[in-house]
Amino acid sequence: MSSNGVSSLPAYSWEEIAEHKEKSSRWLVIDDYVYDVTSWSKKHPGGSILLGHFAGQDATEAFAAFHRNSIDYVRKFLKPLRIGRLEKGQSLPHTDVKEDFEKLRQTAEKMGLFNSSYVFFALVLLQIFALEVGSYLVLSYYGVNWLTWIVSVFLAATAQTQLGWHQHDAGHLSVFRNNKLNRIYHMFLICFLKGTSGHWWNHMHYQHHSKPNVIGKDPDVRMDKLFLVGNVMPVEKAKEESKPSMPYQKQHNYFFLIGPPLLFPVYFQFMTFRHAYTRRLYLEGFLMILYYARVFVLLYPLLGSVGAVLVYYEVMRVIESHWFTWVTQSNHIPMTIEKDEPTGRAWLLAQLKATCNIEKSFFNDWFTGHLNFQVEHQ
Repeated sequence: MSSNGVSSLPAYSWEEIAEHKEKSSRWLVIDDYVYDVTSWSKKHPGGSILLGHFAGQDATEAFAAFHRNSIDYVRKFLKPLRIGRLEKGQSLPHTDVKEDFEKLRQTAEKMGLFNSSYVFFALVLLQIFALEVGSYLVLSYYGVNWLTWIVSVFLAATAQTQLGWHQHDAGHLSVFRNNKLNRIYHMFLICFLKGTSGHWWNHMHYQHHSKPNVIGKDPDVRMDKLFLVGNVMPVEKAKEESKPSMPYQKQHNYFFLIGPPLLFPVYFQFMTFRHAYTRRLYLEGFLMILYYARVFVLLYPLLGSVGAVLVYYEVMRVIESHWFTWVTQSNHIPMTIEKDEPTGRAWLLAQLKATCNIEKSFFNDWFTGHLNFQVEHQ
């Protein structure tokens, strides 16, 4: 027996591991070792659902990707959860594309391409503030009429959309070299300036990145109540329902009528406050309330009634929602959307499979918030 006791660990086949994918029993594999994360799921900072997406599967690459900046520290928590190892000959094969991509990543790091540009992010934030201030000054300086109202609401929607792209960078810990600063800045952007729960955004976005375009796991394609996308989802829906609950054959006609208008103004509004309340995120909830208080204090004297403020706000969110949908769904609707593989998809291949090439231009870079430079997003 070896000094660390590895050889004494029981060996499991993939068939045995795959049986432990339910909430009551969750096993996953990292570096050919088997871990029981059933109890740990409730304590996992990234949420229990995220771990559940990899239950019964190999999570090696996902583990490395999500903990790249703290992997040595996080590995300390793994040892007590280790219950076995893979049977000999059951290890997943390494692919050439993974090795090539790792070489490319190392080259990019040496070239400094992952280094943050504080000047760039400062200009992005300045742009957001300028748009926000402009939306207010148009109404206060020129008075409220149809023209100024329309210009103002479009400026506000543009500010909120660009803020959405910017908070995405902070949420991915990409603005500062210090992760704690990134998290504080992210909370400031998304909670105080946008009125949304940062914890909820992370909860949803981590799932999206862990299983892009996987039915039942990627929340960005969890839309079968209203829309069916890809070739697999319609077939699965037909098996579940003998009589369709929606006129899906006409979804191309009603998508932009009910999809984006329901996304931000209704669904996001409800879910983000529900999440902050149920998770007892009191600081986030307080900052979110401050955002809405600021909107009301600034707009009520100009628009004259609560109803007028609500109409302005909802129209602004509908415009933002349409913009968000145009950008984000470009790597969903035209791409392959299917069920997960038994042992899980290879991490890099899963990201590449959900990547749609978008032509580079000054407008496209700005319109997409530079998401077109990121593998998987575009």
